[in-house]
Amino acid sequence: MSGAEYQQELIKKLQEEVTEFTEQPNIEELADILEVIQALTELLGSDITTLETVKAQKAQNRGAFKKRIFLEWVD
Repeated sequence: MSGAEYQQELIKKLQEEVTEFTEQPNIEELADILEVIQALTELLGSDITTLETVKAQKAQNRGAFKKRIFLEWVD
């Protein structure tokens, strides 16, 4: 499989795993999502440490979900 084909299949798999999680939210389904995310991260030429760093930077700039507050934009 080429890199582009592999990426497309991983994206399909991610969507499938997220659907499974929404239907049955449990740690096993969440682990499956994480497995696909790790594969996509490596395919994009990065690693989990870098992904966690980017996640932390975004949380610093935009916030995270720890306080359970969601902001909605109204046009």
